[in-house]
Amino acid sequence: MSDAWDVAVVGAGPAGLSAAAAAARTGARTVVLERAVHPRYKTCGGGLIGTALAALGTDLPVPVRERIDAATFTLNGKRELTRQGDDVLLAMVLREEFDDVLRQAAVQAGATVRQRAFVRTVGEEAGVACARLADGTEVRASTLVGADGSAGVTARYVGVEFSQVDLGLEVEVAAPARVQKEWNGRILIDWGPIPSSYGWVFPKADRLTVGVIAPRGNSDQTKKYLRAFIDRLGLSSYPFLNDSGHLTRCRTQSSPLRRGRVLVAGDAGGLLEPWTREGISFALRSGAAAGTHAAKAALSPDEDSADHALDGYVEAVYQRLVPEMDAGRRVVAAFSRHPAVVHAGLRTSAGWRVFTKFCRGELALPALTEHPFLGVAISVMGRA
Repeated sequence: MSDAWDVAVVGAGPAGLSAAAAAARTGARTVVLERAVHPRYKTCGGGLIGTALAALGTDLPVPVRERIDAATFTLNGKRELTRQGDDVLLAMVLREEFDDVLRQAAVQAGATVRQRAFVRTVGEEAGVACARLADGTEVRASTLVGADGSAGVTARYVGVEFSQVDLGLEVEVAAPARVQKEWNGRILIDWGPIPSSYGWVFPKADRLTVGVIAPRGNSDQTKKYLRAFIDRLGLSSYPFLNDSGHLTRCRTQSSPLRRGRVLVAGDAGGLLEPWTREGISFALRSGAAAGTHAAKAALSPDEDSADHALDGYVEAVYQRLVPEMDAGRRVVAAFSRHPAVVHAGLRTSAGWRVFTKFCRGELALPALTEHPFLGVAISVMGRA
């Protein structure tokens, strides 16, 4: 059995649902195939920076759990520094709530969302994209957007290559009222003991999301870092609502974003910022672009026009997102060798101003790496 659509989307996270909404608004008959059922838990820090909020627009009712205007920084638990902003820095969400709002928005835009639809393989036949499901059915579409994560079938089909793989470990701590008050409106960032690692505490009303991330290959050290981090914060005696881990994968600079009629977006394309490993804004932006170009290709009058539309997605990613990733690679190279310099920089008014502007989406990393003085300093630190 099979059915046919203009655009099929594999995966119902921020990238896939943004793609579906954009495609449906363009006029394409759009279906989303999701293996789970919303709302479903997702390992994620859940901090929305200004760039992500701008991508969402003003019409979406974002389910914000907490608004952050202060930050504490430590260097492996030492040299504590707390700074207060004069405006909101981050909006904290639970991914199960956030993704479900995106699902509702995609449906309202006209997309069909099929849950418990496990895609085993994707491919193409006679210029048509095909997704084969575990139940034996097949979904055919003029174009297909892969948004099923970096370990999903669409990344494998397109041939996505990854140059940076990190292990993130995270727990959600049930916070009593006293602890909630202590963390209200404030995050903690700890520059960790493993090169390019860091830990975080993100408050979300009745819970704290506590996690660490470090390069893959240091799993024992990363687990030890998380345990020590939780103990140091005095949180080990409270119940853990969730305890999970995941790998984040960042694409190589030449990795493909398209194969024939199949595009990849978000984590499936390895699109995230290499230093902070922030991926939600990349998922929202790449997903929306993929959905728009996929719909244009599906509705094109001929093959050449469709091919041009799909190439347009690749060009959009290289124009808007790749420069941020390239800058992030330079920054993480410097940070992995000199985390103390980054920490010291945040003690200065200029360093704090850069941090707040980045959080609010007013400054992107290329502005730092292209700065006459800072760019040279970052390059030198990265080579040392």
